[in-house]
Amino acid sequence: MADMNLTQAEADALIAMDKYRANEARSDFPMAGQSLILPLLSQDRREHFLLDVSRGRIDLLKVKMQNRARQVVVLVRLDLGGAPHRNPDDQEIPAPHLHVYREGYGDKWAIPVPADRFTATADLWKTLEEFMRFCNITQPPHIERGLFT
Repeated sequence: MADMNLTQAEADALIAMDKYRANEARSDFPMAGQSLILPLLSQDRREHFLLDVSRGRIDLLKVKMQNRARQVVVLVRLDLGGAPHRNPDDQEIPAPHLHVYREGYGDKWAIPVPADRFTATADLWKTLEEFMRFCNITQPPHIERGLFT
């Protein structure tokens, strides 16, 4: 099983690492209730990552975009719509919010979405592009923009 506990330096290095699509497969941006899990690789192909995109079935504004390492370690997650998040210090962060790996807590801490990095969270396609840039996905997987994206 993958080690779920990374040091902050390890997590920061994985987040900063350039990531490349693992294949040339084409996928459709998920519709309501659907999700995608797309493989990514480091340039030297030693590190494997996953890009997850999922949309709520009932709450159509609920969208999750996340970048994982080592199958299970959430490095970065962007939550759009949905409920606010309560941090371990009991501070409530409204949606949309961003989770970035924190040593000892994993993805349990959230911060308000940085407006300079995510400029239009109502535009899902633009937000996906900005999320991939934030995660250093330099060669993104082929995702087809849908009619309701």
